Amino acid sequence: MGSKPRAATMELAREKANCSRTSREGFIELNAWVPNQGQRFLSNAFPCSEPHMVSLEDYDKIEEEANGSGVLEMGKAGAVLALKVVMILIFTAWMSLWFLKPTNLWTRRWKAAERSARNTSFGYHGLDFAVYTFPVIALAMVGLVYLNLQSWGQTSRYYKQTRSSTAALSNPIVTSNLIGILSSVEILSVFLFILFLAWTFYSRISHDFTKLAPVESLKLDLWQLKYLKVATRFGLLAEACLALLLLPILRELAVFRIIGIQFEASVRYHIWLGTAMICFATFHGASTLFIWGVSHYIQDEIVKWQRTGRIYLAGEIALVVGLVMWITSLPQIRRKRFEIFYYVHHMYILFLVFFLLHAGDRHFYMIFPGVFLFGVEKLLRILQSRPQTCILTARLYPCKVVELILPKDTGLKYTPTSIIFMKIPSISRFQWHSFSITSSSAVDSHSMSVLVKCGGWWTSSLYDNIQAQLDLDADKLKSIPVAIEGPYGPSSMNFLRYDSLLLVAGGIGITPFLSILQEIVATQGKGNSRYRFPSRIQLIYVVKRSQDIGTLKPVSSLLQNHPSQKWHLKLKVFVTQEKQGGASVGELINEASQVQTVHFGIKGPIYSIHGPGSLYQTAALVAIASIVFFVFLISFNHIFVPSEISRSSLHSSKLIVSSKMKAPKEKGPSWVADILIIASFIMSLACTGLVAIILRWRRVKKETPQDEKIQQRSSTETKGAVEEDHEIQFGGRPNLEDVFSAFLNETGTSDIGVLVSGPESMKEAVASLCQQKSKCFKLGNKKKKACLSFHALTFTL
Repeated sequence: MGSKPRAATMELAREKANCSRTSREGFIELNAWVPNQGQRFLSNAFPCSEPHMVSLEDYDKIEEEANGSGVLEMGKAGAVLALKVVMILIFTAWMSLWFLKPTNLWTRRWKAAERSARNTSFGYHGLDFAVYTFPVIALAMVGLVYLNLQSWGQTSRYYKQTRSSTAALSNPIVTSNLIGILSSVEILSVFLFILFLAWTFYSRISHDFTKLAPVESLKLDLWQLKYLKVATRFGLLAEACLALLLLPILRELAVFRIIGIQFEASVRYHIWLGTAMICFATFHGASTLFIWGVSHYIQDEIVKWQRTGRIYLAGEIALVVGLVMWITSLPQIRRKRFEIFYYVHHMYILFLVFFLLHAGDRHFYMIFPGVFLFGVEKLLRILQSRPQTCILTARLYPCKVVELILPKDTGLKYTPTSIIFMKIPSISRFQWHSFSITSSSAVDSHSMSVLVKCGGWWTSSLYDNIQAQLDLDADKLKSIPVAIEGPYGPSSMNFLRYDSLLLVAGGIGITPFLSILQEIVATQGKGNSRYRFPSRIQLIYVVKRSQDIGTLKPVSSLLQNHPSQKWHLKLKVFVTQEKQGGASVGELINEASQVQTVHFGIKGPIYSIHGPGSLYQTAALVAIASIVFFVFLISFNHIFVPSEISRSSLHSSKLIVSSKMKAPKEKGPSWVADILIIASFIMSLACTGLVAIILRWRRVKKETPQDEKIQQRSSTETKGAVEEDHEIQFGGRPNLEDVFSAFLNETGTSDIGVLVSGPESMKEAVASLCQQKSKCFKLGNKKKKACLSFHALTFTL
């Protein structure tokens, strides 16, 4: 069945090729059209041939290679489809566990399964890990393989069809100052999660109320007993939120990337889940303390460290730590006192340890997937930032912006809008800050650049440090070591493949668009017909002062709009806090981009940025970590926890000696099993770290630094006059509705991408306009109307 479609495709290709025999025997002329694959092979294999003239033998070779590549792509497409099915099945099974867990049927069946597992070598620990924890780990591993296959890319037509089928679900539906911008998918997900929480609470509390039993240590009235049950079940709701809490902030192992959501955009899900968890946990803890208080047993229960069962003191410590972390993460503190937020948030280790001791190992396996993946990723990120590199060049702009040029391995490729995390030990040994990459790996294979806007203590210290070296002699300049994590970015560039693009930036939010523009130019310059990019782009740039326009200097050559370009870029600048005119965009860019450059003296070899390992390698490391954890968990429990088999044999032997004597029923402390989970996890990270160190060392060992070439290339600047087709306005913010209407009239296309990067108020305004102007999904309208796809870029976390 597979050969017939391929034969038909090649027959169509021959017809479209408009091939005609020439007077030269044995040659064929390609007058009009060549299949995409054949065109690429032709340009690579015969760069010096006569225009569109190849021999029949060479054309047959091209055709054969195109067929082989087509078969390979079909195989990749089949693998991608199979991986999608596997991921859907895993996710469905894992979610089914959560919905079935509160039911009496599942409780009875699961207790029976655990009793049966106790008599096996795996024990109930292995069963809990395999059923509750491993599905999410498996989903992450399969997702990495899927993303790697997806990044190889499909045709533009495929992306257009896929995007048109999902744009209606991903476009904004709700825009609010309180909750931000929500799409229909997000609204549906929130609704289903709330429904799940309501179902869990109802199932548990209805069963509790039918079988109320007094607490032996507490003499409670009926209402007090019911209220205590309600408080207890609120703890389960906090547990459900904690199970998902760490998944949105994963960077390299981000499961949200599978559905196209980058981790910088999913951070707000972490905030929502954390707030809900703290609310549920606070009600759980405060209500329990209230019941202890009215029953006059609070002095006995509040400091009790139970030998078995729940450890109340551990729960109280976890609640206090969680409240402190949540309070210091509020926007009022995080934005003004970032250092406090950053350091206090590292108390998550204490929170998780005391939660484990309070809830017990069986409950912890439900929330362990996020903890496991976060721990493995944290380890890989630490190793990824080693060894440190150095800043090659720094440029100081008049608008208090510094551009940093960093060395990059030639094999490191990244997509536009990617970000890196940077740590400068000379400023702070612990703080990491995220920055959007402004360069393109398709333009410069040896270096990457970022723009840093001075606004806080850390960024101002960096600016002052570089400025202090401006007047020093070249031999006295001191290099600035930096540690880099990333880059992290989208796995493909399908979010750029529109007929037209409207880019809206505010202030330093221009940074991701600088990389987008350079990537589009570089890709189209290669003449690769496989990638379709927009032919018309309009950039709306809103700044406070005219000197802020200097940040456009890296793309000033692109603003010239040469006739040979296959695309047209129009820039509209709005200066909000100045009232003056007469200067053109080009003059302002040249005036505001009079930078001061510092070339740091590099003594000895420097290491380039290598970025994360391959997705296949990361998936393999996660697999190693999970296997090692499982082995150590089983081994430790066999060594330190008596098995049911040994207990039963001991009980039988004692019955033989004396039938009147009963086997002593002694239980070890319940926290022993909790400590064994921690120990197994530490051993898993240690073994995985050893393998990762070896792989990292082998990768870095192959590097040959070429400092002079890198520095020379990074310091070159393009020159040229900016075309005067661009516009600049002073004294106010843009009327975005007029901007949208004018752009829609100019383009006349139906497939338009709208990207916005800047303040939240700007994102909300653009999202609201996209919701109003997009008409492609409105019913009763068969005409070809504009379809606007909204993308909000987040560059600060």
